[in-house]
Order: sequence, then C-alpha cells, then structure tokens
Amino acid sequence: MTSTDPIPSVAAPYAARTIRTFHPRRGRMSGRQVAALEQLWPVYGLHVADAAPIDPVDLFGRRAPLVLEIGSGMGDTTVEMAAADPDRDYLAVEVHTPGIANLLDLVHQRELGNVRIVEGDALDLLDLLPPDSLDAVHIFFPDPWPKSRHHKRRLIQPAHVARLRSRLAVGGTLHCATDWAAYAESMRATLDADPGLVNPHDGYAPRPAHRPVTRFERRALIDGRPIADLIYRRR
Repeated sequence: MTSTDPIPSVAAPYAARTIRTFHPRRGRMSGRQVAALEQLWPVYGLHVADAAPIDPVDLFGRRAPLVLEIGSGMGDTTVEMAAADPDRDYLAVEVHTPGIANLLDLVHQRELGNVRIVEGDALDLLDLLPPDSLDAVHIFFPDPWPKSRHHKRRLIQPAHVARLRSRLAVGGTLHCATDWAAYAESMRATLDADPGLVNPHDGYAPRPAHRPVTRFERRALIDGRPIADLIYRRR
C-alpha cells in the first residue's frame, strides 16, 4: 500500500479492545483493488473510528429499510443481495482491506446506490446506529473460533445479541448462517434464550432462496459440512 491508501490503519481502532470477535488483517491487493480504494472509498466508505452517530437517511439520501451486513468478506453476497433488493439499503461492515476494496469495485461496477461500506468493528458500529433502525442483520459464516479457549471471541453470544437486537426494529430479522455444527448449536441456544427474539421456524430455518451461495459455502458443502441458517425476529 502507498501513502495515499485511504485506509492506512485498519487495525489501529482495535488496539484497546481486549477481546475481539475477528482477526484484523490486511493481505495483498491487486492494482484494481488499490485503485478502487483510492477512487471509491470517499464515495461509499466510512470508518467506524472517525464516524459520528449515523443517520441512515443522510447516509443513503433516502428513507428505506436498512440491512446491516456484518463481515461482508469479498463482497459477492452483499452485492448480489443488494442488487436483487433495491428497495432496501445495505450497510456492509468489514475489517479485511482487500475485501473492502473488492466490494467497492463490485458496487461501482453494478452501479448500486443502496450500498455503503464501513471499515471497523461491527460492535462499535452498533453504537453509532439509532435504536430500532435496522430491518435486518445478516451474519453469514462468522469466525467460529473453534477452540474452547477462544469461544469468548464468538460474535453470537448473549451480550452481543442483546446489542444487535436493540438496533433491530420490531419485526426485524437477525439472520445467521454457519458451516460449523458446534457453533450452529451454540448460536441456536443463545438466540433461543434471548427474551426479545422469537424463532418462527421449528429449529433451524430452511435455506432461504435470497441468500446467494458463496464460494466459501460451496467449499464447505464439498467438504461435507452442512450449512445451518438461523432466522429470528425481534418481538
């Protein structure tokens, strides 16, 4: 990265956090991705560390249902869902610089006006969003932190779920998906125990057609790891 990198310190805002739910990492980027960061970040991006409280109407220039996409990865799923769902706005939060750059490029290619990208910790972003402001939260294939000593780093745990639920509007959905069976069981127990959420399905949800199949998911299925979807609504 050069000195013109618009995201010069991805890991810096997290130095004081003692328990993180993600691995802050940069990775190598292609020339296309570097150009996307330099040219498109000012149009579509914002840093959690630098942001004031967020007014979704100001951010998107319209009043529409808002979806929070936590861990957008390389952006393929976010872009496919946003393109197929133009009446809702998508706020994608990610910490992986190449993923942010790739999503910027995809959004620009598809000419999507209903996507914005946030660099930073999703839990910090929640503090910048108004209560009851989200129509949905998507958490697809979060880090399962499989070792027992790392379970405290999992995103889906009671305190974090309570914070997520507080930003959901009544009737809004929290949709999680994982290919890690033990994490799926833990997610289900945690979500079932939250007093403000209700499961409209009998256990795990049928795989919804609107969630695109990603390369990661295809790999999991080839490796014999079944996918679990959990979809809960705010009471």
